[in-house]
Amino acid sequence: MVKGKLPYYEVGKDGKLIRKKKTCPKCGPGVFLAEHKNRLSCGKCGYAEIKAQK
Repeated sequence: MVKGKLPYYEVGKDGKLIRKKKTCPKCGPGVFLAEHKNRLSCGKCGYAEIKAQK
């Protein structure tokens, strides 16, 4: 078993993996969106979401 931190996944109480970061809706599971100051973006296909302002 891995003892270090897993930045993109977490193991739930039932033993299943939980994705911590949002995945790209176009590319599917396994491709995570990069978090920028004002947006989320996919480096593979270029998809972007603007974050809501506070």
